[in-house]
Amino acid sequence: MFYCMISIQDLDLRLFHFINGDLSNIVFDYLMPALREKLLWLPFYIYLLTFVIVNYKWQTALIFILSLAITVGTADITSSRLIKKNVERLRPCNDPDVKEAVSLRARCGRGFSFTSSHAANHFALVFFFIYTMGRLFKKLRWPLVIWASLISFAQIYVGVHYPLDVLFGALLGAAIGMIIALAYNNLISDSIYLE
Repeated sequence: MFYCMISIQDLDLRLFHFINGDLSNIVFDYLMPALREKLLWLPFYIYLLTFVIVNYKWQTALIFILSLAITVGTADITSSRLIKKNVERLRPCNDPDVKEAVSLRARCGRGFSFTSSHAANHFALVFFFIYTMGRLFKKLRWPLVIWASLISFAQIYVGVHYPLDVLFGALLGAAIGMIIALAYNNLISDSIYLE
């Protein structure tokens, strides 16, 4: 068991160095830090909220927006306050054993690394969207998963997360997104507002 953990950590570190170092190129150096920026995606978030407000009854739109906020908030709190503060894994850019070899392309941050909140939040949003509106927008399912994956991949490339941080953040977010979407779907299907 102990050997298995060492092997997983070794693989995680090797994969980190491959993504952060070996994949370095001028296009990624520009693109990956930009993908992490919230302001870049603000028009998308505004479009999503506007679409819901315009196309849903106001009561359903309100429940959708509240459910979406609960989804992302739950993912963020679970990742940042519950898991990170208990696991206490150092970020690669703060780890004394690793940081000298890290190509840091973004602010490192003082917080812990496991799990990635960027990955958790974006996968929660995507899976909530897929399980609530996915039937209407089937063609957007995979582009949304790719979008969240690119944002998550960027966390490794810029040097602030290990691959396992991102993988478990994505799994956490996907699970939270699905669970809250199922609750939303049950609430809406039983809602007097839709009669």
